[in-house]
Amino acid sequence: MSKNHRGSGIRSLANHGRGTCGICGKTDIKVLYEQEVNGQQTNICKFCKAALKNKARVEARKAVKEAPAAEEAPTEEANA
Repeated sequence: MSKNHRGSGIRSLANHGRGTCGICGKTDIKVLYEQEVNGQQTNICKFCKAALKNKARVEARKAVKEAPAAEEAPTEEANA
């Protein structure tokens, strides 16, 4: 398992990778993940990173469910 965000991997960063999260605003938390928020690159905590990833996964799932329904409607109209 990769350990880029623990121990010796973050010692070279300012404050050992700790700061204020750009999304949730928590202070003195590890902000090791760069993410684009409102058009700007900002560092976020792992909790916000997971929340964004899960939100994207749910939206992708919804898009897959809606896409077949959208595709079926035009084909039925074309056959009629």
